[in-house]
Amino acid sequence: MKQALAGLKVIDFSQLLQGPYATQMLGDLGADVIKIERYGSGDIYRGMTFFNQWIAGDESPCFMAWNRNKRSIAIDMKKEAGKKIILQLIEQADIVVENFRPGVMERLGYGYEALKKINPKIIYCSASGWGSDGPYLKRPGQDLLVQSVSGAIMTSGKKSDGPVALGTALCDQVNAFNCVYAILAALYFREKTGIGQEIQTNLLSSAIAFQMQDYFTIQNMGVQFERPESGIGHPGNPAPFGTYKTKDGYLAIAMNPFATLVEALGDPSLLVYNDSQVLFDKRDEIYYRIQAVTITKTTQEWLTIMLGYDLWVSQVNSQSAVANDPQVIHNNTFVNIQHPKAGNLKVTNIPFTMSETPGAITRPSPMIGEHGPEILQELGYDQTMIDALLNDKIISVETLKVKQ
Repeated sequence: MKQALAGLKVIDFSQLLQGPYATQMLGDLGADVIKIERYGSGDIYRGMTFFNQWIAGDESPCFMAWNRNKRSIAIDMKKEAGKKIILQLIEQADIVVENFRPGVMERLGYGYEALKKINPKIIYCSASGWGSDGPYLKRPGQDLLVQSVSGAIMTSGKKSDGPVALGTALCDQVNAFNCVYAILAALYFREKTGIGQEIQTNLLSSAIAFQMQDYFTIQNMGVQFERPESGIGHPGNPAPFGTYKTKDGYLAIAMNPFATLVEALGDPSLLVYNDSQVLFDKRDEIYYRIQAVTITKTTQEWLTIMLGYDLWVSQVNSQSAVANDPQVIHNNTFVNIQHPKAGNLKVTNIPFTMSETPGAITRPSPMIGEHGPEILQELGYDQTMIDALLNDKIISVETLKVKQ
């Protein structure tokens, strides 16, 4: 079946997470994503990992996670022969994505104004940390730093805690979705008008927008959120919203009719709190009263009881347990792919289905410059010319053992 973005060519200058995740999503939907990597060393993320552990000796799981469905060409972007290749690719491209610090692409000669002279229909998406200008222009922009400035770091944990960082790079990932959202809108506009455009996204704006209901409340109602000491799931919610210890794990309880929850818990003395203001004002006290009950049974026992009342509850999975969750298995959320160096790998699947143009994982993350010769052949280069570029250190191909 044809994929929705088949026939589109994306030139991906991005590194680390936000840009690569955006281009991976485009690749999942069928776009031909050509990843431009640094000569020899490739994407910075290839040199970063968790636990100081590597796959197949020296492959980064961090890089591999965000770079499937792409082809890689490793080029010295500053040399004239390298610039010639890049500009040839731009002539054929539909989309450019980059997440260098503002000004870097312009200094290299690959800014929007320069590229649209070569290809007026180009859609050019820049993803930065703080924005393309302003007082933070020279600051490094990174997920933890943006969590801190955006206030997101102060929404989790207990009142007595200091800042609690989110346990995943949420700002990067949210901005990746905003890149794709804007790119698809620009493609639709170009389809109707033939006009390309520049898109600028940044982590800070995305992180604040992701907290939209919180900021709407703060800005318009003159209130401030304060985390409860019990660590209830959201600082603006009353009891019983949160996670509770059970005999063998944890149980999550969301918004529920309090009287029904009390009936399921089997402790009618809790009805003394059944008032909307009291549930907020005494939420810590109520939390600990409820937990004194939940700890008497296992998580599964409580699920059986509470789901029988149609309450909004769930088990709390550790990340290592998620792959064995029956709904996760049913949804085919993890799939296996083959990597030329690492062999069989389990990866997260595309998180949606489409009846007519489904996405597909057709390529694992590439080796550094793995597809350089193939891409150059498509531009009209013959083998002699490709060999000369290798010898002159304009391009590098890891599989040909020319990595420097």
